[in-house]
Amino acid sequence: MLDWKANLDPLVEETMTFARSLRVEPTIPRTIVKPNRMWAASEREEIGYRIANFKAHQQRFKREREDYAASELKRMLAPRH
Repeated sequence: MLDWKANLDPLVEETMTFARSLRVEPTIPRTIVKPNRMWAASEREEIGYRIANFKAHQQRFKREREDYAASELKRMLAPRH
């Protein structure tokens, strides 16, 4: 049990020495690109198209869930022979 404690201090010292030896290159500053206003309208159209498509899928999924629930309820309430 005490063996790992004896190895802990040298391991921490070795790790700290390694961390100090690393050279970290400075990051390149990011440049801010202003949007091209010519593309803004088409991007809005694309977003609108995607939202409409998403809503259509959600409505279809909702209808399918409701149809499935109705069919299961009908099956459960049907008299057995």
